[in-house]
Amino acid sequence: MAQPDTTRGPVEPTGWAAFAGVLLLILGFLDFFWGLAGILEDENLIVGGNGAIIVDLTAWGWVMLIVGVIQVLVGCGLLTAQEWARWAGIFIAALAAIAQIGIVTAFPIWSFIVILLAVLVIYNLIVHPYEPAPRRSGERQP
Repeated sequence: MAQPDTTRGPVEPTGWAAFAGVLLLILGFLDFFWGLAGILEDENLIVGGNGAIIVDLTAWGWVMLIVGVIQVLVGCGLLTAQEWARWAGIFIAALAAIAQIGIVTAFPIWSFIVILLAVLVIYNLIVHPYEPAPRRSGERQP
């Protein structure tokens, strides 16, 4: 009976992992600029509805700015098929979705969109994000 090949060769992202990486890049840039607006223009940031749950827009802006930078870095890691980026992407997407709870009463549609995108990222990273790289015709098996 033949033994299964347990060696792990190079991997490349599937279409779903690339999709999750691009989504994280988009979410990262959106959160970065949203956080920057909270830091620079906390007096002029328009809050509709019943107001935000958060107390300090400047502190929330810093949190979103940092989360945005991390999302961009993790998105780049996903596009290069880094294993650490898969788990970091799941964690940071969950963190981004939770962070939207702070402004859900002020911006319900925006919060819903960001939470939906974060759930898509989490789903795409949990369901087989990587596949073995195809072997070249002249390449020897290990």
